[in-house]
Amino acid sequence: MKQQTISWTTSGWLEKVSRWIRTQLDRYNLHLAGNIEQPHIRPWSTVLTIPTDGGLLYFKATAPYLGYEPVLTDFLSSIRPDVMPDLLAIDQNRGWMLMRDSGTPLRTFIKTEKSVERWQEIMPLYVGLQKELSPRLNEILALGVPDRRLKVLPPLFARLVKDERSLLLDQAESLTSDEYRRIKASVGEFEKMCLALDSFGIPATLHHDDFHDGNLFIQNERVIFTDWGESAITHPFFTLVVMLRGAGNSLDLKPDAPELAWMRDWYLSPWTDYASLNELQPAVKLAERIGLVNRALTWHWVISHLPAEVKPNYAIAVPSYLKDFINS
Repeated sequence: MKQQTISWTTSGWLEKVSRWIRTQLDRYNLHLAGNIEQPHIRPWSTVLTIPTDGGLLYFKATAPYLGYEPVLTDFLSSIRPDVMPDLLAIDQNRGWMLMRDSGTPLRTFIKTEKSVERWQEIMPLYVGLQKELSPRLNEILALGVPDRRLKVLPPLFARLVKDERSLLLDQAESLTSDEYRRIKASVGEFEKMCLALDSFGIPATLHHDDFHDGNLFIQNERVIFTDWGESAITHPFFTLVVMLRGAGNSLDLKPDAPELAWMRDWYLSPWTDYASLNELQPAVKLAERIGLVNRALTWHWVISHLPAEVKPNYAIAVPSYLKDFINS
């Protein structure tokens, strides 16, 4: 697999992007009111801030292996502009997008209020979006979004398990040799788990694989969902994996905290047209385990494309999620 260079750390990149940004500003009769800054740099994306006389704007560039994010964000904005960033321009070929400020991160409110209550009104918005997108899978897949539906996951898992190099066996905080043996032995069981989850009849849809309170924003009481670069078409309940972990981290909650149980039920409530809350509980248990494998696949895809010099900074994510899967 070809490793990517990190273009936004190379000479001349910022000047090239600044020219593109100024062209877009001219289209909207906006003018710079300060310097373009680059406060956020990751191997897979970068964000620039652009102060203008019409308010603060943000530019985001995404690595080619996640390059569907701008066009997916544009697609979602055309369907549900009420919960999506206000896009001004995208460049699909270069993975660029320019948008207006989306407000304050949900995490700021969660930590200040020391409460998960805001999530209760957010869940129906997100599940409503998932339901609305379910009949449009072919359109979304055509944008380049990965296909990780339940029938696809077992061979992806089997292939991942064979990549011993990525699993960092017997290294600190990684999989032990015994855990790896158990994971290899679980390939057949994993396929049965996917079949069992599929039997509940919950339709596949777009899944935001990094749905936490740092990627949701509040602006004038409006909720905005951002950062769709790790999305996939798969089971919607996988949302619970990162969402609950993120909420737990923000408030320092233990995994069995009642607040996380409330959030789980708030998320499930809009799905009760398929089954009652009690009847959905077995599906949730399966989805939270299988979702750990899905998350490992996301990280494996990203890390496989990173330059060799930065891979060690993130490589533990893959075995970490698999470790949680085999021990849960």
